[in-house]
Amino acid sequence: MLQTRQYQLLDFGDGRRLERFSNLVIDRPCPTAEGMAKADPTLWRTAELRFERDDSGDGRWIGAQPPPGAWTVNHGPATFELKPTPQGQLGIFPEQADNWDWISRQVAAAADAGRTLQVLNLFAYTGGSTLAAAAAGAEVVHVDAAKTVVAWARRNAALSGLDSCPIRWITEDAVKFVRRECKRGNRYDAVILDPPSYGHGRRGEVWQLARHLPGLLQACAELTGGRPRFLLLTCHTPGFGPERLADLLTGAFSSLAGSITAHPLTLATASSRHLPAGAAARL
Repeated sequence: MLQTRQYQLLDFGDGRRLERFSNLVIDRPCPTAEGMAKADPTLWRTAELRFERDDSGDGRWIGAQPPPGAWTVNHGPATFELKPTPQGQLGIFPEQADNWDWISRQVAAAADAGRTLQVLNLFAYTGGSTLAAAAAGAEVVHVDAAKTVVAWARRNAALSGLDSCPIRWITEDAVKFVRRECKRGNRYDAVILDPPSYGHGRRGEVWQLARHLPGLLQACAELTGGRPRFLLLTCHTPGFGPERLADLLTGAFSSLAGSITAHPLTLATASSRHLPAGAAARL
């Protein structure tokens, strides 16, 4: 989890979660908290910023907006610029922090053995995994379909003092990019994927997790010669829990099935209440 002084899950329930990012307390929707009771309803009065979703799926923020570019949190070598988006996101998924540490260890172990890993990060968002890998010594290809999000990731690299690291910033549909890399005969040592449930590529390509993920994993197996140094797959979609993610990896990397581990992603309050936040499978 992010360092306590940078992030804290304060409470959750009634379809929402209450969090502290740096010095700002935020109340926003959380589907996995539906049907759960808040532990301390009075604590929610401390929220300084609240997101209300509308019928379009977007919404509006209510409360004191942080100054643009002035609100950041840190984890390890990475600094993240946070900002409220119309979708209710802030630019970081705190439940990924343990995965970033794991990525760093995999890359560092290879570096200690004299090997610089070529890492492909798909659906790379604002760059948490990219920065973890680059800071540990990897050469990274960062791929996301949203131009604004890739620019955001590049700002995070600059804030982290990692903008001179060997990172290629690619604005492209993940599936199309991987197919082209296969045709080019390019190879990677490791792949990181955090695919959404649904999405659209830069030119309107449609992504549906259940339909397209198995084929993408098969292509990733081709890119890594079927034996990646490591692979990390995370999902935040209902129905894609640890067992299903492990099965998907087994289908693409059958010879390495015994090396696959999977676990839930959670966030915990100080009182050890655990909020489900997706699942991860590692190879």
